[in-house]
Amino acid sequence: MSTLLIEGGHRLEGSVAVEGNKNAALPLLAACMLTSEECVLTNIPRIGDVEVMAKLLINLGVEVEGLGTTTLRIRSKTLSHHHPDPELVGRLRGSVLLLGPLLARLGRAEIASPGGDFPARRSISTHIDALLAMGARRVSRNGYGLEADNGLNPSSIYLYEASVTGTETVLLAAAGIAGTTEIRHAATEPHVVELCEFLIKMGAEISGHGSSLIRITGSSKLSGAEHHLAGDYIDAGSWAVVGAITGSELSIAGAREQDIEVVSAVLQRMGIACETDNGIFTVRPSKPRAGLRITTGLWPGFPSDLVSLVTVLATQADGRTLVHDWMYELRLFALEQLSGMGADLFLTDAHRIIVTGPTKLRGGRVLDSRDLRSGMALIAAGLAADGQTYVTPLETVERGYGHLVDRLQALGAKVSVTKNSR
Repeated sequence: MSTLLIEGGHRLEGSVAVEGNKNAALPLLAACMLTSEECVLTNIPRIGDVEVMAKLLINLGVEVEGLGTTTLRIRSKTLSHHHPDPELVGRLRGSVLLLGPLLARLGRAEIASPGGDFPARRSISTHIDALLAMGARRVSRNGYGLEADNGLNPSSIYLYEASVTGTETVLLAAAGIAGTTEIRHAATEPHVVELCEFLIKMGAEISGHGSSLIRITGSSKLSGAEHHLAGDYIDAGSWAVVGAITGSELSIAGAREQDIEVVSAVLQRMGIACETDNGIFTVRPSKPRAGLRITTGLWPGFPSDLVSLVTVLATQADGRTLVHDWMYELRLFALEQLSGMGADLFLTDAHRIIVTGPTKLRGGRVLDSRDLRSGMALIAAGLAADGQTYVTPLETVERGYGHLVDRLQALGAKVSVTKNSR
């Protein structure tokens, strides 16, 4: 494990470029298992979660070329078995996306409990129920084992919740079988749309993507395809909020204007000067004001992945802000550590926190990055604080933010890395 040492109190300046959307890269990698032909993915983010997903594919017998670069060539000529490495599965929630392709190709799939952020609180029952509705049956009580000896059946499915990975699980399973499947109460996020676009390139027929009703006609003979990933708006939004917290001027390139709007709307409401011009999202030094109430929502609502960073911004804003993340119980708990840095926080329950600002944050603490998004938020707090702050383990944050230390240093941040003894 590594610790990031931050010397706070310095403004940042410069440009940041973001790579492809992490939340699109994982399902697209899983989709490559649906064909024996070569698939090529470009603008792949060089992050920890993508590396784990690629290793899961390799463990299943898939050939992956270019790991560690932004271009991956994937060849799934044969799949050697149906039970991905439990240790790797335990590190990545996105490993649940392997269920659909394994069932479509092999008729069997068995995975351990997926890991990632808040594994105990993030059920995959929506995913399993949908696959059962398509004709799979349970064959294991340890982990998640499913079997479809006679193949999956095209079905009409209502999702209990508009789960992103739940929707993607059905899309991946339905794309690999003949017939038409309908998904109602489907997720509408940009990365769900991007998966649909890739599956269309592979030969599936899909309509309604981007809406809550998706129809997909699949095939057992999908072809290879190439796809250039859209920029990661969560990565771009994270850097924009870091700039707002530290009173910096930052320019962020690589995210689509229609995606970054969900971030810029909240920043502007909090008095942050920001704009998009020719594909560059710029944040300028501003005097933040309280956001009154900021609530996460399904697309196109404010994303839960940015709620931790906005909470740190609220500590620097004039007035009181209620931050409400109804999606996850544990995300805001990690931010209680800010109280020791001088922040005025009141955690009302598992979903809501009241922040009163502005307060000058103090360093001198070791902060625990319990999930990758709160980890980035704690780094931002350290950048704004007086004195030194330590955030550990750095690897948690690097799951979703590629070349993080290099990018921070390029912007003028005073940061360094130390290795922890085990």
